[in-house]
Amino acid sequence: MSIVYLNGEYIPKEKAFVSVDDRGFLFGDGIYEVTAAYRGRLFRWGQHLARMNRGLSAIRIAFDATPLEEVHLGLLRDNGLEQAPVSYVYAQVTRGVAPRTHQFPASPVSPTVYLFAGEYHRPPRERWEQGFKSVTVHDQRWARVDLKTIQLLPNVLSKQAAVDHGVDEVVNVKDGMAIEGALNNFFTVFGDTVVTHPSSNQILAGVSRQVVLELCGKLGFPMESRAITVEEMFQADEAFHTGTLTEVKPCVEVDGRPIGTGKVGPVTRALFDAFLEETERTGSGS
Repeated sequence: MSIVYLNGEYIPKEKAFVSVDDRGFLFGDGIYEVTAAYRGRLFRWGQHLARMNRGLSAIRIAFDATPLEEVHLGLLRDNGLEQAPVSYVYAQVTRGVAPRTHQFPASPVSPTVYLFAGEYHRPPRERWEQGFKSVTVHDQRWARVDLKTIQLLPNVLSKQAAVDHGVDEVVNVKDGMAIEGALNNFFTVFGDTVVTHPSSNQILAGVSRQVVLELCGKLGFPMESRAITVEEMFQADEAFHTGTLTEVKPCVEVDGRPIGTGKVGPVTRALFDAFLEETERTGSGS
């Protein structure tokens, strides 16, 4: 039986209900965050918290997510995930329940706060070493992709495009530029130089993206923060996606065309191994 958190209560998931007048249901008016945990220890919680509070402030929901750290840990405990190799907690805050009007409610309402936890099963290393395939899609997302809002229909359609094409991921393309995935960031590698799209309103600057940038510095890989064209992407030696439950995921083919040799490259492999070491330190408490 799964235990979730809803508006101050830990309850069985089958007993959790929200109003049909909730603005998250009616408008997608809310913010969410997904935080990984390694053996029950939250990974980079401070960065996830900062991003969530930034989003809440930007769309003017009066809620401080800081106390949710204890809720995250409580859900991991209550769902028997404290020793799971990799798990996650999903947190969502909507503006709350109010009569349906596009503008904010005339009278203050309490935000709806919902969290749940689950276990993530990392692909076996043998599967990872085969690499993963992507397809390009036109980026239809709104102008504030940097805010992690729950209005994710364009992302849903992008991910379904991957399914329809029988591949694993997508590369969102806007104005001829390869920007990021449907639910993760995107990197290319030229020689040993790692390139990713600059932080802006066009991407959601991921926590795992930041970890990888830090690891590039530690491993001595030069880094560039710049936009690349689709054609330049096809000239790259390597490519990979990063995300909370993506970790470091090698991209060996896009639109049926190989990236580099069409195999997982040495820079991607080194960054993934370093990423795993970083998570192992979190899981061991060091």
